[in-house]
Amino acid sequence: MPEMLYQRDIYGKTLVELAKANKDIVVLDADLSSSTRTGIFAKEFPEMFFNFGVAEQNMMASAAGLATCGKTVFVSTFAIFAAGRAWDQVRNSISYNNLDVKIVATHAGITVGPDGASHQALEDIALMHVIPNMNIIVPCDGPQTGDAVRAAANNKGPFYIRLGRPKVPTIENKGEFKFGKAEVLRDGKDVTIIVCGIMVNEGLIAAASLQAKGISARVINMHSLRPLDEEVIVRAANQTKGIIVCEEHSVIGGLASCVAGVLGQRCPVKMASLGIRNRYGQSGEPAELLKEYNLTSQDIEKTAISIV
Repeated sequence: MPEMLYQRDIYGKTLVELAKANKDIVVLDADLSSSTRTGIFAKEFPEMFFNFGVAEQNMMASAAGLATCGKTVFVSTFAIFAAGRAWDQVRNSISYNNLDVKIVATHAGITVGPDGASHQALEDIALMHVIPNMNIIVPCDGPQTGDAVRAAANNKGPFYIRLGRPKVPTIENKGEFKFGKAEVLRDGKDVTIIVCGIMVNEGLIAAASLQAKGISARVINMHSLRPLDEEVIVRAANQTKGIIVCEEHSVIGGLASCVAGVLGQRCPVKMASLGIRNRYGQSGEPAELLKEYNLTSQDIEKTAISIV
């Protein structure tokens, strides 16, 4: 069985690792440090941590101010607040000025579970992707979360890193993480499955089941949505019969929109998308919600069979 880890835990521990080498790192949170795990950093470096209370807009504006003073700023809260409530400040204060602020948003997607629709960010990637200068990473597991946070710290400019709430399985044999370069986790010639975040594991399960049915599925972990690895998408379109995109996000403005834009301009091919379609989330257990919103490995498998 793969190791199950909270992405949030790895985030907090990686912040401590980075701050030991870089004293210009500061961390901001909006009264959720125990949930986002920035509390791990706060215990080690209390003088470099700032709790803004339930004031996300003020926190983002202050993050921009700190960045103008030469600080590398990590700022965290739940995705629904980081991308939604503070969008104006992210756009006009952080991204417009191309400042060195790293927004690491946790509790994204429907797998927030019992918290329900008000706390399930299903639009956050779209809100961030429409903003110029914003780099976007959606890591698939705990170790890749550490890679993403280190990549953000080592590259100037604004970042949005999307993390979930529950433990997720560690994906094996990913190879070296390269910001802006997708990972082909499994090769195949019949159909391509492009996934990000927690859907990577579902895509791999679907591919294994398809293999037993004689269908060869390529699985691509598209962890970087900006910059986007267009070449890996074009190769998949040329070498397989169709592409399935699956994401724990609205099908509008997220990974599916990114892939569709590349295919439409460079290599039209049959494409299907699995994601949230014109619905809000709802309260429930994560596994139940993935089933309700057609985001399971079985849904991916069924769609792949229809394509080939």
